[in-house]
Amino acid sequence: VQLQASGGGVVQPGGSLRLSCAASGRTFSTYAMGWFRRAPGKEREFVAAIARGGYITYNGEFVKGRFTISRDNAKTTVYLQMNSLKPEDTAAYYCAADPGISGSSLQVADAYDYWGQGTQVTVSS
Repeated sequence: VQLQASGGGVVQPGGSLRLSCAASGRTFSTYAMGWFRRAPGKEREFVAAIARGGYITYNGEFVKGRFTISRDNAKTTVYLQMNSLKPEDTAAYYCAADPGISGSSLQVADAYDYWGQGTQVTVSS
């Protein structure tokens, strides 16, 4: 599967962005989808994931109700709605996919086999 992330940009603190990740292939509905991010000088970190059955998990340290992940299997696209953005959310955001993971593995970057290119999110006044 090939993944194409989009929707990044520059936004002021408190603003919103919606990231999209379009996937190729007709088996999208069978894939778990995740979002990760990497800020300059920092390790890649888990943001959110949605399993093929609809189970959703977020990074509890910083999401805190601000982000919402969703998927549209008909459009083979996963979304990340980000509200109340903060400067510390500035990072390159990556989507990832894998057909065989669930549960706690959804938060593990190495568990995903397929990755899209990053889309840059910059939160700045």
